[in-house]
Amino acid sequence: MASPCECRIGLGYDVHRLESGRKLTLGGVNIESSVGLVGHSDADALLHAITDAILGAIAEPDIGDLFSPSDDEWKDISSTVFVKEALRRATLKGFIVRNVDTVVIAEKPKLKEWKNAIRSRVAKILDIGEDCVGIKAKSGEGLGPVGKGKAIEVRAVVLLNKRSDKQDSC
Repeated sequence: MASPCECRIGLGYDVHRLESGRKLTLGGVNIESSVGLVGHSDADALLHAITDAILGAIAEPDIGDLFSPSDDEWKDISSTVFVKEALRRATLKGFIVRNVDTVVIAEKPKLKEWKNAIRSRVAKILDIGEDCVGIKAKSGEGLGPVGKGKAIEVRAVVLLNKRSDKQDSC
């Protein structure tokens, strides 16, 4: 049975440990920091959460199923590749991204000065206007691994709708 859904919402989540000597990349932006995220790819938790949000909205397998951390093909690769594949799959199903809203939870580094650059880069990757990208930075308030500065956690939600010649609204 064909789905009548013209609009889809997807939710993504990711968390990575922080470690000295690693590069910190969030939203495709290299951030000056004494610590970076640990992962098989570039460990960009923001792009990972966005990828999963897009994949979830179109009922596709998650990022770990498509890009296994045990596969050397994805070792140290830019997470932009993952987002682009999720977008390709969405396009094949007739969907486009309308907006994305994210929350980056990190005790360190403070992201205030980086939010505009991240917003701009994410908008470019998704091919949407910057006014359609929400980037919020929160602290862990000293609680758990994030609050103790040992990890960064990200949540993302995306809105997709069917591609059409007419202006669709959800």
